[in-house]
Amino acid sequence: MAVGAIEPQFYALLRERCGIADDTAFDAQMDADRWPLLKLRMADVFRTRTRDEWCVLLEGSDACFAPVLDWDEAPEHPHNVARGTFANVGGVVPPAPAPRFSRTAPVVPPATAHDDGEAMLRRWGVAVTAG
Repeated sequence: MAVGAIEPQFYALLRERCGIADDTAFDAQMDADRWPLLKLRMADVFRTRTRDEWCVLLEGSDACFAPVLDWDEAPEHPHNVARGTFANVGGVVPPAPAPRFSRTAPVVPPATAHDDGEAMLRRWGVAVTAG
């Protein structure tokens, strides 16, 4: 999971949702000397649930949280679908072109066949040796 609750109101909400609102150790949010200990303590908290359980608890809140998705999950996540973050190019799902502007939509390049790797290397001027 990725957590970035820096502003006090978001940090307070994160603590509330995580069940650590009354743990005074977390009052030292801005004390850099305490960060290594707080990092370990937060890791212990996050180990108490699965990623999907944390998603149910935190998504849709202002706790500044996002799940870390694997490559197969990322294109299907509602946030990425709504924003067109990924494209489908001939059955391959790469990130969509960026940046995106309101008046100039980027063009998704068409799929190209790359069946012959040696021929492609030769076109690029790379020497190909047998064996």
